[in-house]
Amino acid sequence: MDTATKEINSSLLSTQNNNSDIKGKLIVGATQLAVFTIIAVLFVILGIIVYEGREKFSWEFISSFPTNGMTEGGIFPALIGTFILVIVMSIAAVPFGTITAIYLTEYASESSKFAAAVRFSVRTLAVVPSIIFGLFGLGFFIQFIGAGFDTAFNGGQLRWGQPNILWASLTMSLLTLPVIIVSVEEALKTIPRELREASLALGATKWQTIKNVVLPGSISGIMTGTILAVSRGAGEVAPILFTGAAYYLASLPGSLSDQFMNLGYHIYIMATQSSDVEKTMPIQFATTLVLLILTLSLNLVAVIIRSRIRRKAK
Repeated sequence: MDTATKEINSSLLSTQNNNSDIKGKLIVGATQLAVFTIIAVLFVILGIIVYEGREKFSWEFISSFPTNGMTEGGIFPALIGTFILVIVMSIAAVPFGTITAIYLTEYASESSKFAAAVRFSVRTLAVVPSIIFGLFGLGFFIQFIGAGFDTAFNGGQLRWGQPNILWASLTMSLLTLPVIIVSVEEALKTIPRELREASLALGATKWQTIKNVVLPGSISGIMTGTILAVSRGAGEVAPILFTGAAYYLASLPGSLSDQFMNLGYHIYIMATQSSDVEKTMPIQFATTLVLLILTLSLNLVAVIIRSRIRRKAK
């Protein structure tokens, strides 16, 4: 009787192991299929963009102004406008986001209601549609701050109370701020608590511990997160629709109070409001290719910076 029971148990165990192996193989297969599908879709999109934009893509296209009703010429003002937007946006968002993340990680207690309110606000901002940021920028930066500044200092003459590159950059910085805060906060949390306690035990102050122990150890994660957030902001269009982007400009922006052209907005305009959409199709794909190269370059820079900092740390 004992022998028969053992055989039955052995058979049941073998069946369970076989079922587990089958389920494991199915899960692995489904995961690999999903990964392959994502990669395939990415390469198909990139292939179409490269194939359609290859004829127009050239140094002349990058370094010249659009001509003949934007059906010919290049994208130089849009490229410069995007570059200025990214620089001003980074100056506004990265320091503020980093300081906020340092406060939440190093100074705020777990029971702090203020810190909980800040985290709730960050999570809420992260899910707000980007077009809402554009409307907020129009109402707050342009109609309230800009118009108020013109009334107080310019005698009512319109300068800051209109769309320009400064308001567009500040609006975009609000969009990228949650990404920066979350990424920097996660990078700071990777530093073991023991290192902080050891620094404090040796007589260092709280700020000295953060400056000499926490920040150097997490700088790779901070740089990666901020560059990824900036690369996302470089491709957004909705927040700058009402706050500074222009259809066409014959000159480059001379100050922060000027409007500007943007690569993403340029693609949108060429595809929807061009005088001849079919004729401008190569320009649309070539502009998209330039924007993809820009964002991929930013991501590559993040990877290189992170790898170099990690090698130096080791």
